[in-house]
Amino acid sequence: MKSGRHAKILEIISEYPVETQDEIIARLKEAGYKATQATISRDIKDLRLVKTLGADGKYRYLSDAGRGSDLRSGFEQLFSNSVVSVDNAQNIVVIKTLSGMANAVCAAMDSTENDAIVGTIAGDDTIFIACRTTESAVTLSGELKQYSINS
Repeated sequence: MKSGRHAKILEIISEYPVETQDEIIARLKEAGYKATQATISRDIKDLRLVKTLGADGKYRYLSDAGRGSDLRSGFEQLFSNSVVSVDNAQNIVVIKTLSGMANAVCAAMDSTENDAIVGTIAGDDTIFIACRTTESAVTLSGELKQYSINS
């Protein structure tokens, strides 16, 4: 069931400019799949979907599979359009985003597979990143600050 749903989500985002999880849920329902918002949120993370700004100025979900070097520029674009501030406290990096964008930015962060990152947690507009050391948090914070809106 999960793999079928994942395949359908990838099909949906490749065919339609999907901006929200609610749109994914509605399209899945049309295709005969039942899913909650929590399930879709986990699926987005599992599939490493990222929300990227399209040429029309609207955000949409895209898969990072097969995007190669476009993934890094997509991450930078998402980050620069969504992140308000970056700070750190000991081994924790705290990222503040525009309302509703933390999940997308967090998923994009997770897809970078940075060895300094132990784990991430996203809310509506805040992300906590646990780093292995205080030094790695300072380094990551400095790297990310260059991409934020207020940099």
